[in-house]
Amino acid sequence: MTEPTDTNSDTDSDADGGTRGPLGPPPGPGSARKAALTAVLGDLRAVDGALYAAVAATSTPTLDRALRRLSHAADHSKVSLGIAAALALSGARARRAALVGVGAIAVASASTNLLGKRLVRRARPDREAARVTVDRYVPMPASASFPSGHTAAAVAFATAVGVVLPEAALPLGVLATAVGYSRVHTGVHYPGDVAAGAVLGIAGAAAALAAAPARVRQPNTFTAW
Repeated sequence: MTEPTDTNSDTDSDADGGTRGPLGPPPGPGSARKAALTAVLGDLRAVDGALYAAVAATSTPTLDRALRRLSHAADHSKVSLGIAAALALSGARARRAALVGVGAIAVASASTNLLGKRLVRRARPDREAARVTVDRYVPMPASASFPSGHTAAAVAFATAVGVVLPEAALPLGVLATAVGYSRVHTGVHYPGDVAAGAVLGIAGAAAALAAAPARVRQPNTFTAW
């Protein structure tokens, strides 16, 4: 007599001939790490979105105009380049600081636009859906959101100049922080974009300082070039 077929077997075969179910091979460590990384990134995106929404929902009418103007003024690093021009007229050490600062902007901007934005391609925030007040609006850039190029350039300039000209470190650091926040306040970046831009800015400053002659990097060198 033919034995009945067991339709509840624990060793079903998938379409590729592999075994699945309770008796199949357990997920490898690579799959577990990938799943954990995906979960962590999902949580970080959730936090990032929540922070963006919190900024959008906070009414700050007295700050809106100032931060909108600052964000616009930081386009193409106009603020930093203007400061660099002023420093170039202020003595030998200030000229050295301006030179390395402009170099840091170039490195950070190239890293942001040629690498970061092309690799990640994160979409810009939907500030209409987040109900960002129109009083904060600056033009929404067409480029990818991650990382923030404005922040990268401002932090790179502040870091590099601050190493060569320590007395400028604090005011330039405050300015760079304000530029970064203004990009979130005006609704064109998530906080995570700004944080990544700051990291790239520090790296850009380090690269520019490393490439500069030793006499440029020394904060206490007063001899002219």
